[in-house]
Amino acid sequence: MTRHVDAVVIGGGQAGLAAGYHLRRLGVDFVVLDAQATPGGAWQHAWDSLRLFSPAAYSSLPGRPMPVQMGETYPDAAHVVGYLTEYERRYELPVHRPVRVAAVHRESGTLRVETDSGTWHARAVISATGTWWRPFLPAVPGRSDFRGRQSHTVDYRGPRDFSGQPVVVVGGGNSGAQIAADLAHHTELTWVTQRPARFLADDIDGRALFDAATARRRALDEGRTDTGGIASLGDIVAVPPVREARDAGLLKASPMFVRLDRDGVVWADGTRAKADAVIWCTGFRPALAHLAPLGLRGPRGRIATAGTRSVDEPRLHLLGYGDWTGPASATLIGVGRPARDAARAIAELVASER
Repeated sequence: MTRHVDAVVIGGGQAGLAAGYHLRRLGVDFVVLDAQATPGGAWQHAWDSLRLFSPAAYSSLPGRPMPVQMGETYPDAAHVVGYLTEYERRYELPVHRPVRVAAVHRESGTLRVETDSGTWHARAVISATGTWWRPFLPAVPGRSDFRGRQSHTVDYRGPRDFSGQPVVVVGGGNSGAQIAADLAHHTELTWVTQRPARFLADDIDGRALFDAATARRRALDEGRTDTGGIASLGDIVAVPPVREARDAGLLKASPMFVRLDRDGVVWADGTRAKADAVIWCTGFRPALAHLAPLGLRGPRGRIATAGTRSVDEPRLHLLGYGDWTGPASATLIGVGRPARDAARAIAELVASER
């Protein structure tokens, strides 16, 4: 089955829904293709205790404030899933699921989107697949020798799976700190970071991070000195569970080990730590395999963009992969502005070609 629309949005998580909101307001004929069976994007696969970095009022998509979660300053993942589900319903966004996009090709002035349920032809495509589906594991010597359990942030659900065990958590970002805090009372925890852990001031949350990212992008665009953005403030937002574990002395980071052996991890001086499990909170890469036929990937696997638009394929926009596709565009609060810009550009393209 082949169908024709003005725009195809690939991905029905927060970035895809924000794009859909703006496309609908602009009268663009579009569809959202989501590989997930149910609404909520990657949030529906997060660990049980995950918390947003910001209060609900500062974690909203365009047009619809996130409601407060009773008894919580920082909403949990389940609350976000409920919000995204209601957002999709409220704006009657045309989400097709589960639909897995295999490839995007150029064809006669359009882009051809091939899926497991048919083909779509579109004047423009917004890729909003995020990074959750491409977890990164570093090439640490001895990883294949380790006899214990190895998992990534995407696999973690809660401390019940590791109760009483010696566990090594690797990663000095927010995921590493939150998972380490989650395990601190239930396991023999070793928390390992590439550099000393840097906690942001307790009064800094996602709103301040968004402002810092926006100021950095503005400075770079205007040729001014790089402000450092979020990295200048620190790496870890002190949400309440992290703050409590830190203040109780349970979040003390060790430097990165140099290798694994059969029974655990080994530092350069020969010191060892036994481990039944290693959890790699080592980040993600953009999930862009469906765009491979376009031949756009450059250094570090990124596609060159001007704003959200691909430099070498102007019918393609990328949304929600990080600051290179819009300041703070991988966050709930930050994705609205680049989504609006992408939708406006597509509406202008559609109008020019009709």
